[in-house]
Amino acid sequence: MNTPSFTIGIEEEYLLVDADTLTLAEAPDALMDVLQKDLQKQVSPEYLQCQVEVGTRVCGTAGEARDDLRRLRSTVARRAAEFNRVPIAVSCHPSAEWNKQHHTDKERYNDLRVEMAAMARRLLICGMHVHVGIDDDALRVDLMAQLCYFLPHLLALSTSSPFWQGQDTGLASYRLGVFDNLPRTGLPPHFGSFGEYERTTGVLIKAGLIEDTSKVWWDLRPSCRFPTLETRICDMSPRLDHTIAIAALVQAITRMLWRLRQQNMRWRVYDRFLISENRWRAQRYGITEGLIDYGKGEVVPCAQLLDELIDLVTPDLAVLGTMRQMDVLRDIMLTGTSATRQRAVRSEVGSDDPDTITRAVVTHLIEEFHADL
Repeated sequence: MNTPSFTIGIEEEYLLVDADTLTLAEAPDALMDVLQKDLQKQVSPEYLQCQVEVGTRVCGTAGEARDDLRRLRSTVARRAAEFNRVPIAVSCHPSAEWNKQHHTDKERYNDLRVEMAAMARRLLICGMHVHVGIDDDALRVDLMAQLCYFLPHLLALSTSSPFWQGQDTGLASYRLGVFDNLPRTGLPPHFGSFGEYERTTGVLIKAGLIEDTSKVWWDLRPSCRFPTLETRICDMSPRLDHTIAIAALVQAITRMLWRLRQQNMRWRVYDRFLISENRWRAQRYGITEGLIDYGKGEVVPCAQLLDELIDLVTPDLAVLGTMRQMDVLRDIMLTGTSATRQRAVRSEVGSDDPDTITRAVVTHLIEEFHADL
């Protein structure tokens, strides 16, 4: 078996706000036209008209991914300003109402709206996906089963959706709760082989329920468009450098699992019931209350878990050249995730006026979007 490329690709979804009111605003057709002229296939409309999606090129390193994503973010911000729009990289707007948004008029999205009914209409959420290049189908499915263990850790680091329709939900990632209402979401099943994965998903394709596995929206899946393993659990990170650091960790974990396989070892595959408990803890608390270490059988602080994880993947970070990005993750442990920072802004407002709170939080998110550009 050849060594996988472990290339990296990142997809991000942004919300657009009106530059004056800071409320959600639709992307004018003319804006999408100029963005597609500038960025071509690296930009596209998303399900809702207030969303824009970008995707990096296939990148050999996290540094290359940062350069490309910086270019994408900068271009979207510059072009959006021409139409009095501002992008924010966050999983939920703090006060927008889902029933006042309009979906994009494309066949795929029209079908989704009909098929998913009210569940689709509530999808006022954005996420970040990380692709890691593995061109062997059997290897992708084998590593997918092991990588599931680390999905709650990645979610905890990325949490950015504490507010929904003007209310503090008490969750660090409300986005995940919204998305989980759709079918074919959540943790992937455990497949013993790529053939089993194809047979299982093929039942729905043969029945005409889905056209392909792009409508299988698990937290982690073999991409049907690219020879990659696609991690989909993360919230959007307002800060570019946080996105890159999380993506670098995904890349390193994937390589670590492959390295173990080369040494005739593997990560233990835990039952979905147990992983789901950590997934819930990450969704509820982010990094503040710890996750269960199933080897120890106890809840361990997230900062300790991150240090142990970095130790595990240090040989892979060295090969990939991404040790520096781990300092960014340690800084998240010290300063909090976006969910923590948004709540801090909310508490500093000193007012219960919804408009004042929205302006403060969205202004903060705009500043974070531009901080690393």
